[in-house]
Amino acid sequence: MLGAIGLDETHESAYRALVSVGAADVPDLARRLTLGEYDTERALRRLERHGLAAQSSARPGRWIAAPPGVALGALLTQRRHELEKAELAAAMLAEEYRAAAAEPAVHDLVEVVTGAAAVSQRFLQLQLGAREEVWALVTGTPAAVTGVEDDPEEQAADRGVRYRSVLERSVLDRPHGVTELSAVLGREEQVRVVDQVPTELVIADRTLALVPLASHASLASEPAALVVRASGLLELLSALFESVWREALPVHLGASRVTEQQPDGPDDTDLEVLSLLLAGLTDASVAKQLDLGLRTVQRRVKRLMELTGVTTRLQLGWHAYERGWVARERQG
Repeated sequence: MLGAIGLDETHESAYRALVSVGAADVPDLARRLTLGEYDTERALRRLERHGLAAQSSARPGRWIAAPPGVALGALLTQRRHELEKAELAAAMLAEEYRAAAAEPAVHDLVEVVTGAAAVSQRFLQLQLGAREEVWALVTGTPAAVTGVEDDPEEQAADRGVRYRSVLERSVLDRPHGVTELSAVLGREEQVRVVDQVPTELVIADRTLALVPLASHASLASEPAALVVRASGLLELLSALFESVWREALPVHLGASRVTEQQPDGPDDTDLEVLSLLLAGLTDASVAKQLDLGLRTVQRRVKRLMELTGVTTRLQLGWHAYERGWVARERQG
């Protein structure tokens, strides 16, 4: 709990133990902490430098805890002051950056990033720096967009950043593909599916884009990517995303993977089956992704056809849209 003011777990435990007894010598405190005396004394010296402990002038070798309200209050005030200075420095740097970028040179609009670690780092920075929205085209063998389950994406979504992603259909055939997709849809992100995306792509706030140039599977070169800043090229990439988005099919997955079947309509598993079939997966692929038997999938499809009074799967898809069982809206 005190890590924010520079204390690790050992030092915090030492201070808490010292506070609980008021004063103690090194051997006694070492027994309480189950540490060696050398490590205990080092911890006390660290607390002394922070103003949290002091040696007794009356009894050499005895240590006294400083009052938490005073000592911790001083440290907190110091940290607040340091954070304020850091915020001011960040604001000044941001202003300098905006001024310098007001009329960027042509060679500054596109940056080539080389190496797997560097590409991944830029992908992370792009998501963490997004303020409003992130768009992504995800291939079946991603080089930078490593999947819809990334923690930075979840953190950005928690900040209110909106996500729109278009996945290649082969992404759903990967192990845990549907599980990962369910987690994303649970965060109310928008996901659509197409047979194939033209390129892997990530765009943040329509001001910055990342376009991988080489996949991890390439033996001829190491992974590389273009970082594209506000320019005509970025507008072209944004238009490409919107074009793919309009042609993609929305995906619906139920909130619960196992639900009781309702007599008057489809349950969540039925809707998952329908959505994946409409996205182009085969019966066998749907069964694999939802951990169902092939005959179970086929029985559910047959029941849905009986429920809607149709004789073909094409008619079933039309009725599913008409009844609102799956999303029909295709506009951005």
